[in-house]
Amino acid sequence: MNKVTIIGSGPAGLCAAYKLAEEKIEDVTIIDYGEEPRKRKCPLELTSICALCNPCKILTGVGGAGLISAGRLNLRPDIGGDLGGITGSEKKAWELINKVDEIFLEFGAPRKIYGLNDEIRELEKKAASAGVKFIQIKQRFIGSDNSVEVINRFYKHLKEKGVKFLLRTKVKQISKTEGGYLLKTNKGEIKTKFLLVAPGRYGAKWFAEQAEKLGIKKVYTPIDIGIRVEVPAIVMDSVTKVSLDPKFHVYTKTYDDFARTFCVNERGFVVKEVYEDLILVNGHAMYSKRSENTNFALLIRIKLTEPVENTTEFGRQIAKQTNILGGGKPIVQKLGDLERGRRSTWKRIKEAMIKPTLTDVTPGDLALVLPHRILTDIKEALEALNRVIPGIKSNSTLLYAPEVKFSAHRILTNKELETAENLFVAGDGVGLSRGIVIAAATGIIAAEGIVRKIKENSL
Repeated sequence: MNKVTIIGSGPAGLCAAYKLAEEKIEDVTIIDYGEEPRKRKCPLELTSICALCNPCKILTGVGGAGLISAGRLNLRPDIGGDLGGITGSEKKAWELINKVDEIFLEFGAPRKIYGLNDEIRELEKKAASAGVKFIQIKQRFIGSDNSVEVINRFYKHLKEKGVKFLLRTKVKQISKTEGGYLLKTNKGEIKTKFLLVAPGRYGAKWFAEQAEKLGIKKVYTPIDIGIRVEVPAIVMDSVTKVSLDPKFHVYTKTYDDFARTFCVNERGFVVKEVYEDLILVNGHAMYSKRSENTNFALLIRIKLTEPVENTTEFGRQIAKQTNILGGGKPIVQKLGDLERGRRSTWKRIKEAMIKPTLTDVTPGDLALVLPHRILTDIKEALEALNRVIPGIKSNSTLLYAPEVKFSAHRILTNKELETAENLFVAGDGVGLSRGIVIAAATGIIAAEGIVRKIKENSL
């Protein structure tokens, strides 16, 4: 029987293993469906058609989804989750943020910091005058190309410390057994005393099903549904030179809904994000290879109540409808065509002032796939952002869909992130985080809980 088994080798799983190794806990195994870091690396030409990867190299494997996609570290406890709420202490939250930052620096993350300069105040003032809130964040940028080697060094360090990795291994079922848990995988059965589940976004739906069978309590959380916006980089240069990944929050005029920008990729690339039954869009930013465009997600926060609370299924249905009308591909539309109430065509897109970085898409009409309320929110948010960043609301601006950030069911836990006896959870896939740094921090919290129980019981 293993002492500690971790499902998932994204930032939560890796940082949990790091903490366990730091505390000299032996017999730690990490299971992941994907590959080791260097085998996840693919040339940029393939990241835009990652359906060629099976499973998708962007979503599974050592490093998880976020670190291969730009690898941007937002160093604040309230961005990408609510670390203060989880820990019950702002001091502890900031200690965890600093610890995560130190870990990535140890393995070669660039030391340059973004988001701390005198021009930030002016941007904040300009946004406020337009009814938009700008969020100042200390940021570190690894880059999709650099992140592979950073994570590879992390991976090698853990192996040197005795952590075992079972890759290309899919956990099909978790069941309680005497003295621990039994994992049924595509390669056989594994028994473990302590189990930490950090499945990431790719495994969120799977773990929700496992939690149901195990009698673990969970609640539905809001979901973010929207589009990816692509503009000429020069339009946003004045902002991205001040903040590499600027975060803007808007409450829309008609419905008073919360809209936000997310994952700004300065001179980056729009890419496909391929799941087993869905194709979404996302964005990459490379450290060494650059485009002429900048892209970002514009997301609308949706929370459901009676009679339907399942936000995940709601988002999936919107994404499926988009894929159907796109002929199995994402949809792209010029903003000018959307405002004129007409479907985009390749002819009109080629006449635009911007060349799309993702071409394996179908020109279409977002009004046929996005609910009226969400589409109204998007238009009003773009109008507000245009007052801060003139040129975003241009006829040539490209809008890609679907961009959906599935917030997993929030697994109910104690302060150590234990949800059942000796079963701990961490990261995005269990609803505790929405980004790299907070996911990593939750992995450390869970590992601390495991360490405490091991030491108290002299195991």
